[in-house]
Amino acid sequence: MAKQPRSQGNSPELVFVPLGGVGEIGMNLSLYGYGAPHRKDWLAVDCGVAFAGPDLPGVDLIMPDPRFIEEQRKHLKGLIITHAHEDHIGAVADLWPRLQCPIYATPFAAAMLEAKRFGDSGSPKVPLHVVRPGERIRLEPFEVEMIAVAHSIPESTSLAIRTPLGTVIHTGDWKIDTNPVLGDKTDEARFTAIGDEGVLALIGDSTNAIREGQSPSETDVAVELAKIIAKAKGRVAVTTFASNVARIRSVAQAALTCDRQVVLVGRAMDRVVNIAREQGMLDGLPPFVGAESYGYLPRDKVVAILTGSQGEPRAALARVATDDHPEVTLTPGDTVIFSSRTIPGNEKAVGNIVNGLVKQGIKIITDRDGLVHVSGHPRRGELEQMYRWVRPAIAIPVHGEPLHLAEHAALAKRMGVKDVILASDGDVIRLAPGEPDVVDAIPAARLFKDGMLLVEEAARAVPERRKLAFAGIVSVAFAMDERGHLVGDIELDMAGIPETDALGEDLGDLIGDAVLDCIETLPKARRRDPEAVRESVTKTIRGTLNGRWGKKPMCHVLVITV
Repeated sequence: MAKQPRSQGNSPELVFVPLGGVGEIGMNLSLYGYGAPHRKDWLAVDCGVAFAGPDLPGVDLIMPDPRFIEEQRKHLKGLIITHAHEDHIGAVADLWPRLQCPIYATPFAAAMLEAKRFGDSGSPKVPLHVVRPGERIRLEPFEVEMIAVAHSIPESTSLAIRTPLGTVIHTGDWKIDTNPVLGDKTDEARFTAIGDEGVLALIGDSTNAIREGQSPSETDVAVELAKIIAKAKGRVAVTTFASNVARIRSVAQAALTCDRQVVLVGRAMDRVVNIAREQGMLDGLPPFVGAESYGYLPRDKVVAILTGSQGEPRAALARVATDDHPEVTLTPGDTVIFSSRTIPGNEKAVGNIVNGLVKQGIKIITDRDGLVHVSGHPRRGELEQMYRWVRPAIAIPVHGEPLHLAEHAALAKRMGVKDVILASDGDVIRLAPGEPDVVDAIPAARLFKDGMLLVEEAARAVPERRKLAFAGIVSVAFAMDERGHLVGDIELDMAGIPETDALGEDLGDLIGDAVLDCIETLPKARRRDPEAVRESVTKTIRGTLNGRWGKKPMCHVLVITV
């Protein structure tokens, strides 16, 4: 059973507990608890994933382990979704069965969750409650106000979480954009008014805390994209995050101006555009066509919007880069615009796609060449503005790696915030009453999405795969009678092992001989113990290969007693 947060006395307290999203970008899951030390009501905010890298072979997604709040779920009042990015909603389908609480989301986020559910036959139907920016949700003892903010996906919100011990601003992902292409501006008036009421704590986005100034507007990107598309001679392909509806609208508007047809390529693009159409976010633009129409359009009359900006190997752009897409091809003189930033860890995969396109004679335009992308997160100037509006007594940087958190913390101190706390996943931070402090810690483990299964971080499968990738595997099977004598031949199979050593000797023969010698030289008492035989043979195989190859592979030894 997960440990309960430590507290003093029996008076109600307000605590903040991040289970994911602190010290990393992704896997956002935060908890707010109010009540006596051993009987709190809880509110969850966001439920996201991170994408696994090459260090986790076979793992598709990583998500926070909700064990602590799962054991408290009868006191869990609800899950509030700030916006529809995968690092904030991607774990809902997998983790909701463990939480079983109502979910509150804006219309766009709710539609995205429903679309994901229909796209995965195994996803559960969750109790979704639609709320709009500006509305309030009463979940006693919490009252949550959804505050409109600008971001790179529609209907993003910050939360004003009101409790008997004070108001907390949970910013979610946000930026200041005074001229957005789509959706609301960040609601300065509302933040200022809440600041005037008094704000206990601000739990804030740190993603761009190391960058000076203020992020350019999405409208600036639209202007630049329009110029590039207008000058292009051949086909134009634009890859961006499928969830960035404003960017899709900007590309489509530029295409319309240039008398080009928009072709959507990729299932994620289709899903988001369908939702955006239904909600009126693409009004005034002609219908887009699918990839099947691409080949029938003149080269100077097409703009393709593709998935794959992060180098995903199964996405449309990766297949185009290897000339493997069944319907979409590019030829010398065509242009590909990367209207996105490369998420840390994806550089190599994106580089492979860029190189594949360059080899085909394609012109590449990235944010190094022009303003074709802006971040949806606040730079330092925007963070300073938020602190002027809100004036919190406490600041806790979240949504960032340690460098981002440290820079945000230093900025908050310079802005006059009395108490600034650097937290880690699993910390229990008492916000009130008294001096804020980290008062306890709970387990903050990870779950891995492995195919259709959720496995714990400590499970054997992933480290074993790492070993397999590094040094292969040797499988040996043989039978022994009850007196410890070999019966029949030794069966040997190797995978991922070199065929010969540096002297040209066959490693399979060397292993077979070593296994036979090991068995024959074992004392009679150990030969009659199958487990002792298995252990000795395993050590022999690993030692033999280490001596001839310099690596110790995984070994599976099967001893059959007959």
